[in-house]
Amino acid sequence: MDDYKYFIDNLDALYKEYGHCFLVIKNQQVIGTYNRMDAAYDEARKTEPIGTFIIQECVDDPEKLVLSFQSNVAVA
Repeated sequence: MDDYKYFIDNLDALYKEYGHCFLVIKNQQVIGTYNRMDAAYDEARKTEPIGTFIIQECVDDPEKLVLSFQSNVAVA
């Protein structure tokens, strides 16, 4: 949750720096920027364990934020 709080608290500054994109955030730092969410995910998982980063769409208005949750689930 710290990474999401970092994103929300810094949304204006992040948008000014990166514009509209998908940010990969880990440990309250932007570690990647991408034009598509799938590209952000594919690239991030090459170097970071799943579950250790978040991907957020960087938008100019917090009202445009959409929350989506993804989880890997195995059923035995």
